[in-house]
Amino acid sequence: MSEVPPKDSREDDPSVRPVRPGASPAGAQGIATAITEVSERASLLIREEIELAKTEVTEKATKLVKGAIVGIAAGVFLLTALFFVLIGFAWLLYYLLPGNDYTYFWGFFAMAAILVVLGAIASLIAAKVVKKGSPPVPSMAIEEARLIRETVSAGAEAGAHADTGTGGKI
Repeated sequence: MSEVPPKDSREDDPSVRPVRPGASPAGAQGIATAITEVSERASLLIREEIELAKTEVTEKATKLVKGAIVGIAAGVFLLTALFFVLIGFAWLLYYLLPGNDYTYFWGFFAMAAILVVLGAIASLIAAKVVKKGSPPVPSMAIEEARLIRETVSAGAEAGAHADTGTGGKI
């Protein structure tokens, strides 16, 4: 008679899984940990890129608003200068009428010239500030995202060459 070998109690336990040859449970757990870590880092990186983009757009929008305010001031200077020119011409006409020696109009023309110069300076400043702030696109964040994509792509290509055993050579 042949004896039946004693049954191993682990065969009936569903929590015990057969181990594939060449794979260890610790290796599978290490891969899962690595995947989780890569996922968390990628999520953090994306959040930081979004924050960078928000900051950059806010900064550029602030510059645009400042430029618009300076532009409005330039317009006020030029509009006021126009009023002074018109008032100066009115006084000039009054001076040209017979029997008047008031030369007030020169003061109005001088003030108009000063306001035109201030308006021109304010216009140049406004144009410079608006040029720095436009377009409100997060260019630094876009550049960082492009660099990250290139780095990940290069890493994936290097991993694919390492898997084939060619070491990057075909």
